[in-house]
This record gives sequence, structure tokens and C-alpha cells, in this order.
Amino acid sequence: MQIFEGKTFVLTGSLETLTRSQAKELIEKLGGRASGSVSSKTDYLVAGLGAGSKLKTAQQLGVNILSEEEFVDMINQINNK
Repeated sequence: MQIFEGKTFVLTGSLETLTRSQAKELIEKLGGRASGSVSSKTDYLVAGLGAGSKLKTAQQLGVNILSEEEFVDMINQINNK
């Protein structure tokens, strides 16, 4: 089973290596869902530079928070299998 399959991701802040649309495309290609807002149904928040209120909300809700580097590493793990 893939890491992304059936999972909901929210992007916040500025990403350095991907555009937001590229990141959303990758999430969806790998079976995940990209959402614009954080809720209790969010599985992962990808926090780029300058992450703000979405990061605080994710922390309060206990959502898994990934740096952009960790997010790219997850994608690379899948692509290298």
C-alpha cells in the first residue's frame, strides 16, 4: 500500500523545490487528496517557509507535519520502489 493512498494533504507556506500545483499533482497522482484547509480529517500538513495559521491549526489538531524535504523524501521512496 502506498503512503499517499487515501490520505489528505494540506500545503502551507512557500515551497522551494516544487510549485504548489506540482505538489498537488504529485499528491493526486500517488492516490492522495490535496485540500486547502486543515481539519481533523487532514492526515499531513506540508509546511514550507512562512507557514502560518494552517500550521498552528495542524499542531492543535495533532496532524502529522512534514517539511518540504520530508515530503519530497516520501515521494522519492515511492518512486524508487
